[in-house]
Amino acid sequence: MSSTFVKHEPCPSCGSKNNLARYSDGHAVCFTGGCDHYERGTGQVVNATPSITRRLEMTGVVAAIPDRRISQAIAQKYGVTVEYNAQGQIVKHHYPYHDKDSGTPTGTKVRIVDNKSFYATGEFGNVGLFGQQAFKGGGKYITITEGEADALAVHEMFDGKWPVVSIRSGASGASKDIKENLEWLESFENVVICFDNDKAGQEASKAVLDLFTPNKAKNVTLPMKDAGEMLKANKVTGFVKEWWNAKTYQPDGIVSGSDTWDMIMEQADVKSILYPWNCLNEMTHGFRRKELVTITSGSGMGKSQIVRELEHYLLGATEDNIGILALEEDIPKTALGIMSIEANKQLHLDKTISKEEKKGYWDRTLGTGRIFLFDHWGSTSEDNLLGRIRYMAKGLDCKWIILDHLSIVVSDQDNGDERKAIDSIMTNLRKLVQETGVGLFLVSHLRRPSGSKAHEDGGRISLGELRGSAAIAQLSDIVIGLERDQQHADPETRNTTTVRVLKNRFVGLTGPACYLYYDKDSGRMVETSCPMGDESEF
Repeated sequence: MSSTFVKHEPCPSCGSKNNLARYSDGHAVCFTGGCDHYERGTGQVVNATPSITRRLEMTGVVAAIPDRRISQAIAQKYGVTVEYNAQGQIVKHHYPYHDKDSGTPTGTKVRIVDNKSFYATGEFGNVGLFGQQAFKGGGKYITITEGEADALAVHEMFDGKWPVVSIRSGASGASKDIKENLEWLESFENVVICFDNDKAGQEASKAVLDLFTPNKAKNVTLPMKDAGEMLKANKVTGFVKEWWNAKTYQPDGIVSGSDTWDMIMEQADVKSILYPWNCLNEMTHGFRRKELVTITSGSGMGKSQIVRELEHYLLGATEDNIGILALEEDIPKTALGIMSIEANKQLHLDKTISKEEKKGYWDRTLGTGRIFLFDHWGSTSEDNLLGRIRYMAKGLDCKWIILDHLSIVVSDQDNGDERKAIDSIMTNLRKLVQETGVGLFLVSHLRRPSGSKAHEDGGRISLGELRGSAAIAQLSDIVIGLERDQQHADPETRNTTTVRVLKNRFVGLTGPACYLYYDKDSGRMVETSCPMGDESEF
């Protein structure tokens, strides 16, 4: 009984995502070039000779392929044959691969038209790219496609003028295929990569572009899935235009100065949001999206309260959605804290406030539907945290995200290396800010000061005291430190926080910015003057 193709699977030997062909009798064979993985129907893996396990199948006749708008002349150029059924319909395409030394066909990829599946026959150990035998090395242009049919389509759209070849192993094996034939490809003046316009194809494009001599390779980004689809839709003019407009590849991180105008204008249009405290604005010019702002202090200095002020302020100062990850308090406490700022009184202490009044404060804050909270208490994995932030930014369209606080994220790291853990998460938080365009407020703790005066006693903060890693200071755009002498004899001084700008990438100014007084009746942090009357001491 004959065996028929069933499906494609990942190859356990070479790692290809879909080059292992599984057949109805259970046997499987990988058609990635150079991989001889073969499984008997029992599932046993054997190292079989390809000529035995993959008998060359090259039947049919050379003819036009009308459904793909491929002429007989182009099919003839590549040696492609087709098989017909009794009704005269094409049921198979045979795409030959040739031995690089002898030039004879040794392997074929066979496409079954009905289900669009492939299987391989013959040997692929020493073959070149699809179509390579049809063109001499050297010349002005060579185009590389992701599939055989796309190679035919591109050659057809250029009336056979420019050489076109295809990789043989799909996107997953693109780099390997190119490397094995790099010397021949490098003989051309220009190499044009024309892979599929999907995630796999574009990732493969980026991988292979780096293989070529600088300024040789160009990348085509198509408005449709692939070149074959453009030919079938008769978008020949559109394809040719995109092909000629293909930009010469530059490695990541290299930008021509002539391409920076739009970037400069985009930066100039960045809108600053002013803090609710004027003196802080004078030094920082507010805060902006794509910035990472770190707020730090010792224990009990008002970090969380200041963060709540910012969360509430953003509701009124913008129309944006806000994401909150408060890892040391539950959601009701966070929500009640924001509502208290709206009420200008501490709702958890004032028992005279009616349910109806509280509902009004809720309607104007949490009830707007613009605040999203992470329902989690305590430490969490880096991947989990980053995933939630990314979802808030991209899935919920949050433009501002508050993370309170960093230290608890890494508090239960298995390896106990807090510095390394914070290095990693800060690097990835910075990447997320750039990727998503959010403004991120990050709360971080301090380590014990080296001097004699503790932070709780009003000791001055420095960047070097950020707990865990220098990466916090390096990767933050603004660092704001909070100082307060909690044990001072004067109650006004005891409840006044010095807001010190430790880093200010946007403006460059640092030093004491303002003083915030904690009003125990309202629970608010309100701007005030220096409690001692002499700012030089601070």
